Amino acid sequence: MAPRPDRGSPHAVASTPGDFTVRSGRVKHARRLATRAFRADQREFLAEGPQAVREALASAGTTLEVFATASATDHHADLVAAATAAQVHWHVVTDDVVEAIADTVQPQGVVARCAMLDRPLEVLLDRDPTFVVVCADIRDPGNAGAVIRCADAAGADGVVLVGDSVDPYNPKSVRATVGSLFHLPLVIERDTTAALRALQDAGLQVLAADGGGEVGLFDPVLDLAAPTAWLMGNEAWGLPAETRQLADAVVSVPIFGQAESLNLATAAAVCLYATARARLTG
Repeated sequence: MAPRPDRGSPHAVASTPGDFTVRSGRVKHARRLATRAFRADQREFLAEGPQAVREALASAGTTLEVFATASATDHHADLVAAATAAQVHWHVVTDDVVEAIADTVQPQGVVARCAMLDRPLEVLLDRDPTFVVVCADIRDPGNAGAVIRCADAAGADGVVLVGDSVDPYNPKSVRATVGSLFHLPLVIERDTTAALRALQDAGLQVLAADGGGEVGLFDPVLDLAAPTAWLMGNEAWGLPAETRQLADAVVSVPIFGQAESLNLATAAAVCLYATARARLTG
């Protein structure tokens, strides 16, 4: 395991632009977080852009340090104040350092190194969740981030990624969550069957969203106000038969026009908001 940089100090603005180059140890460490293996080894990831950094700083104990250009530092005084309050290093660096660390073509000038947020499924279940989203074998990082964002917006109690799902700490996934990654519990569980059985044992019905479902989303026999875990499948091939069979019901989103189907994030948003409405109205 590579040595970890230290985890902060009471002084927020801890450097000047000349203190770091693209060859500095901290910068090299942050750059290596672009790879999944290094992220997993270090249990760290990057959050890029002012909104993501704002939410990271608001999540206690999550942000390890921040790299920002002088321009971004001047423009985002609120973030510097939040870093000061959280006793997080705020490193003022040159533009080329941020460009080296950032994943985007045109960086927004501020990147945070963060500690991973996911916890074992048992930790989520200890909170007695009644509204959970399960992503099975989702491969596109943008879709994963969008579903996490939808889950947050709809008031879900947590998101569980199962099987061979994409890394939610992929830079594109993190950006697609628009900060929601820091708002709700996240679980990464390889064993799909074990995760779904555990949710059912905790009293949640598992509803699999699938175009070939035997019950429609707006069918009155469907009780969306009951404790529910929505199961979303892969973008290309959906849910395999063995996974569908684990669900308490397979639910289709009705298509009223001539569209062939809905993409994953849109279908998730429709299902999650239907559940949110049912929960509000009883």
